[in-house]
Amino acid sequence: MSLALEEARSAGLRGEVPVGAVVVSPGGAVVARAGNRTRELSDPTAHAEVLAIRAACAAAGSERIGGHDLYVTLEPCPMCAAAISAARVARVYYGAADPKSGGVAHGARVFSHPQCHHVPEVYDGIAAGEAAALLRDFFAGRRG
Repeated sequence: MSLALEEARSAGLRGEVPVGAVVVSPGGAVVARAGNRTRELSDPTAHAEVLAIRAACAAAGSERIGGHDLYVTLEPCPMCAAAISAARVARVYYGAADPKSGGVAHGARVFSHPQCHHVPEVYDGIAAGEAAALLRDFFAGRRG
């Protein structure tokens, strides 16, 4: 999670919402890492999770990365949860909960739907305080 937090901090410095994600192979190697780039790329799908999954799939030469773990600083939104399922990510570890826009434990609860073809193991609250503080400070700076 420390690498995902690094990516989140970098995203915040670029003016992006500070969310970071890291994909780890079954052997424990980091195969991809990314931070949000929606503004930079003018792409609403350029969330950290999607970018990291794209890079991991490219490295694997496959649209699926079964057995891989995803670490992300914020509860994935419904779009990212669907991408996680489609990529067959084995386990998701996330930091801060997102009651407003989350798609795992809140809101759409994508993995709970019968249409969800693959449900990863989910572990929440990993470095939640630090991840939440990054987001809180970022948005406080925007409002101030």
